[in-house]
Amino acid sequence: MEDAASDSVGNLPEFSVGEISLAVKRTVESNFERVRVRGEVSRPMRAGSGHVYLTLKDENAVLDAVCWRGAAQRLSIQPEDGMEVIATGKLTTYPGRSKYQMVIEQMELAGEGALLKLLEDRRKRLAAEGLFEAERKRPIPFLPSVIGVVTSPTGAVIRDILHRLADRFPVHVIVWPVLVQGDGAKDQVSRAIRGFNSLPEQGGPMPRPDLLIVARGGGSLEDLWAFNEEEVVRAAAASDIPLISAVGHETDTTLIDFASDRRAPTPSAAAEMAVPVRADLIARLAEDTARLTGAVSRRLNEGRTVVSGLARGLGDPGARIEQAQQRLDYASGTSRSRITALLDRLKYAVDRPIPSPAEILARTRGRFDTVARGLRVGPIERSIADGDRDLARLLRSARSAYGRRLKSEEDRLAGLGKLLDANSFERVLERGFALVRDESGAPVKSAAETSAGQTVSLRFRDGETSAVIGTGPAPADGGGGAKPKARAKPAPASPPDTPTQETLF
Repeated sequence: MEDAASDSVGNLPEFSVGEISLAVKRTVESNFERVRVRGEVSRPMRAGSGHVYLTLKDENAVLDAVCWRGAAQRLSIQPEDGMEVIATGKLTTYPGRSKYQMVIEQMELAGEGALLKLLEDRRKRLAAEGLFEAERKRPIPFLPSVIGVVTSPTGAVIRDILHRLADRFPVHVIVWPVLVQGDGAKDQVSRAIRGFNSLPEQGGPMPRPDLLIVARGGGSLEDLWAFNEEEVVRAAAASDIPLISAVGHETDTTLIDFASDRRAPTPSAAAEMAVPVRADLIARLAEDTARLTGAVSRRLNEGRTVVSGLARGLGDPGARIEQAQQRLDYASGTSRSRITALLDRLKYAVDRPIPSPAEILARTRGRFDTVARGLRVGPIERSIADGDRDLARLLRSARSAYGRRLKSEEDRLAGLGKLLDANSFERVLERGFALVRDESGAPVKSAAETSAGQTVSLRFRDGETSAVIGTGPAPADGGGGAKPKARAKPAPASPPDTPTQETLF
């Protein structure tokens, strides 16, 4: 049996690693040359070379995939994490890692539900950036002289727009032809919007539009998808020229509608928003002209009436002119005499001889001498001496008055001190009385304020002691009650000059 096993192993062909990898590659590519794979995109990554690497997965398996740069540029959608797609391509192997992968050539969303989810996620993200804010929207010009239209040049949309503009108000229209669906539509639409905005305002080979219309007819969600692309939405939001979006029918809504300055339900409605009706403008202009002419006529008639009334109050113009001439004659005569007098004074001033500097200096010195004679020191010294005597006298009077006032206040203070000492409670204590205070130090003014067993302090003339209130009854007012029994122990003898302290109760 060992010999049979050895013979079977010896008959197997021997491959190198490269040969077995190449054989596997041929087998896989020949059997899966063209496949469509449905799965969820996971971890998409665009390398610096332009290639896109990602993973397609479902609940059972994972498939690595790559989209080379040329194919990645032609993809109708850009893969995002969590997007469910249908990828078309072929399976191949990567010998350097002993793995197989899918080379993606085309990619589309798997169903309308996925498209709607992608559309809603993109709308929320762009709205969070502020691209749809009302403050960014610009007003539509009332009567644009040039209108730029971004649409397909062969469809019915451009004919509807041109026909509606011709009916309402013919203006200069510039059409930028673009694809409105399919591969390359988003790039052409965004380039057209940016191209119109890049035109010079004056002096260019082509006039710069005052208003843009981006239009397309109705279609399915996939047909209108180019106007949901982020590149188109950003170009519309960044447009300096006011932009009207007219994509699809009334029920169709794309992301460019949120970024545009005005949304039109149809391309024809966009043309109606762009220009007013010429006949209505002519009629309104004629009406305004008639109203203005009537207002001017009424104003002229009112002014003529006012001037006529004022003219009646002016009197005879000839008489007023004669009076004015007479006043002018009087004024000219007075002015002539004043001018003559002024000339005489000037002539006198010019003819009067100018004194020499020596005479001027002599007169000035004489005035100074006169003033100097009146400035003597004697009177000033006498005033100072008189002031010194008055000051000395006032000082003596002040000292005398201050001494008398001080002696009077001292006598008054001494009298107040004696009066205060006489009214002090300590003088009362010296006459044999005592001051009773409770535990808080407050004076006890009557027996009703005490209670049996209460500790009180007694203040005498020569010091303080404490006592406890007894339980016996207090004597009645007037001394009518029974006298308290004498103490068993006699009280110590008091000095002859100190009175004996009686009980207070």
